[in-house]
Parts: sequence; C-alpha cells; structure tokens
Amino acid sequence: MKHLREITIIAAVSFAGELLHRLIPLPIPGSIYGLVLMLLLLMTHIVKVEQVKSTGDWLITLMPIMFVGPTVGLIDSYESYKDFILPILVIIVVTTVLTMAVTGLVSQRLIKFEEKKEEHRDAE
Repeated sequence: MKHLREITIIAAVSFAGELLHRLIPLPIPGSIYGLVLMLLLLMTHIVKVEQVKSTGDWLITLMPIMFVGPTVGLIDSYESYKDFILPILVIIVVTTVLTMAVTGLVSQRLIKFEEKKEEHRDAE
C-alpha cells in the first residue's frame, strides 16, 4: 500500500507537469515542469522525502533499462547519421564537460553559502 501511495504522488506531480506544459506556451517539456513542481513540493515540505523515497529509489534503479531501447534504435539506424557522428560526439563531450563544470561550481558555491550561513547563525 505504501508503494501505491508513493507512485500516486509521483504520477500526480507528473500529470500536473504535463498540464502545465499544455497551459503555458513555452517550449519546456512537461517532465521538466513536473520535476520543478516536485522540487518545490519537497522544499516547502508539502511532500516529504519519506513519502516518495522508496519508490523514487526503485525508479532510479530501473533507469538504465530505459536506455536499452533507444540505444538499440540508434545502432539500428546508424546509416542515417553516420555522416554526422563526429560533430555529434564533439557536442556530447563538450556539453558533458560543461555540465560537470557548472554543476561543480554551483555545488561549491552552495556549500560556501551554507557554511557562511552556519557561521552567521553560530555568531549570534
């Protein structure tokens, strides 16, 4: 019963994200709206982490399986993109490195911000 409740919460938030995608005329996928909505719900404690944790962990363990089909499809349609493989690989490598760098820098700044906040709190 616990998993059914967790799946219902996750599905409801995903559905709300899809509704927002239909209502807001921006080129943003419904899944992104859903993720942002879930983040806001978790940050405001409307939804507690414990209410979705075990099903979320289970879905994350299933994630690699979700890439099998698209990967087979890419291998099967190699002829249609073989002329563009080098630019595609360069774009993949560059954007991966940029994403990792930005994520690292943002994480470092957040850690420093939290440390300063704790120091300020301890000083009072």
